Amino acid sequence: MQPHSYVALVTIAAVLVYLWMGIRVGRARVKSGVAAPAMTGDPVLERHIRVHYNTLEWLPAFLVGLWLFAIYWNELFAAAMGVVWIVGRIVYALGYVADPKKREAGFLIHLLATAVLLLGAAGRIGWTAFAG
Repeated sequence: MQPHSYVALVTIAAVLVYLWMGIRVGRARVKSGVAAPAMTGDPVLERHIRVHYNTLEWLPAFLVGLWLFAIYWNELFAAAMGVVWIVGRIVYALGYVADPKKREAGFLIHLLATAVLLLGAAGRIGWTAFAG
């Protein structure tokens, strides 16, 4: 069995970025004075929460695509696309918190990486299943 160490490291890095976003939510709560469980009351806090939740919404599609692409195509390319995804999520997070209108670049970066991974994996799996 192949260990897929590069993809494993990217997976850990993606989860660490997600945890970093959660820490930023906590710091925004302290700064704004909006205590849990409240989710509204400060626009900057709300943007931090939205970034954190949106990343959670995208993690399953990203992780499934990342691992299946690595298994069915190429681990190094999958890991590289994973790094692109992480960069996109960071750009998205920083842009969205600064001004929601500045989230597009990060969104497009991570969307492209997710699409390449998911569609690439699906195409290879389909080809293998039906052509082989």
